[in-house]
Amino acid sequence: MTQKRNLLSRRSAIKATVGMAAASLCPGTVGRAFGFESANARPRIGVIGCGVRWDKRVFVPDGRYGVGKQFPKFGDIVAVCDVDAQRLERAKGVVKDWHGKAPDGTGDYRKVIDDPKIDVVHISTPDHWHAKIAIEAMLAGKDVYCEKPMTLTIEEGQLICDVCRKTGAIFQVGTQQRSTKQFIKAIALIRAGRLGKLLRVQCAIGGAPESPELPIAGPPEYLDWDRWLGPAPDTDYRFKPEAPNIIGSWSRSHYEFRWWYEYSGGKLTDWGAHHVDIATWGMDKTNTGPVSIDPVMIEHPVEFKAGYPVVSNRYNTATKFNIKAVYDDGVELVIRHDTDNGILFEGTEGRIFVNRGKLVGKPVEDLASNPLPDGSLEKVYKDRPLTDHVSNFFESVAARKQPISDVFSHHRALTTCHLAGIAARLGREIQWNPEKEAIVGDTVAQSFVAREKRQRFTIEM
Repeated sequence: MTQKRNLLSRRSAIKATVGMAAASLCPGTVGRAFGFESANARPRIGVIGCGVRWDKRVFVPDGRYGVGKQFPKFGDIVAVCDVDAQRLERAKGVVKDWHGKAPDGTGDYRKVIDDPKIDVVHISTPDHWHAKIAIEAMLAGKDVYCEKPMTLTIEEGQLICDVCRKTGAIFQVGTQQRSTKQFIKAIALIRAGRLGKLLRVQCAIGGAPESPELPIAGPPEYLDWDRWLGPAPDTDYRFKPEAPNIIGSWSRSHYEFRWWYEYSGGKLTDWGAHHVDIATWGMDKTNTGPVSIDPVMIEHPVEFKAGYPVVSNRYNTATKFNIKAVYDDGVELVIRHDTDNGILFEGTEGRIFVNRGKLVGKPVEDLASNPLPDGSLEKVYKDRPLTDHVSNFFESVAARKQPISDVFSHHRALTTCHLAGIAARLGREIQWNPEKEAIVGDTVAQSFVAREKRQRFTIEM
């Protein structure tokens, strides 16, 4: 009871500080930022997973460290955790540069979760760890900023939504496009009827890489391979150097985990988590889902049997794809690997294309003579002033309001990505009941909605 009262007291202090800071800001500005001035009001942050976003060597050209660099504006990073000792030490050094004091460091995430002094947890682990850490963090009274995709399976999303409702935790998913002006404007155009009735949405997300055969190797001494695997099946560590990618190697672990179904969903949940999220938002279907998912064209780099790869020495997620999801009102959502990366919305009265570099189409051009009403962007941004994604999270923590990328809408969008992956793995169309959140008439496909976790790494509820 004492811990809960202390938590409520701190939240009240944070809210008061944010209110004073927000009052001095002009509404409607993008990219605004503020700090928590009072030391007692600054949230204490624990970081779990310190990969490339915390590695000074990766983002040297423009000085970025990913979103982690934004967190010190709002709180104090007091603990960092990683199962890779080298990454852990680098993260401690980065935080020391920011705060002037090194944080606590650990390879055991439970030490962060169990620390009553920590208010916020930033999760930046591989996908297969997200749900376990996020659920246990919420149950421990923490608010959560979790990198996308939020889950490895549909069932994990259902569990996260349930726990978030029960605990009242504030949970932001790192789909930062939701806080980017051109995407917000695209949604506002659709809501204003400038495209007419939506008929079709296309998400082009790019293809995925293949790998050569990767030999079994001993894990590096600085990497706790068993703990890295965590809930995923026990398997050999595999590694091959000199890859033409951001990490400079092929492996089953760092960064390249994205291309193994055991730990991720490939491009379908990597970039799909971004673009399908915007598509679902634009279609106004964040509380439902498709009724059918058809893998019109799928290419995998290895052979599959009953939905599982027959070899374990090469990347196995889909490299090329054209998948069509249909909703009960007939609207189509297409997810494909080719064409210009971005989202194409097509309606009875016009079409627009949006990605991280542009928003184009005649309805956009028509804004010069027929602008959107004042406040249109703020209205689609949950009736909140526009800001960056991390600021939106901390404002939500202070106000105890769900942020722009809440778990409930993200779960629905990501469910579509997961269903696309299931259809791709099985090579056949599947039917989905969005109300019951279950696959219809296909017990094999339904078995992929959840995955068995290793005994020592089940989710503690």
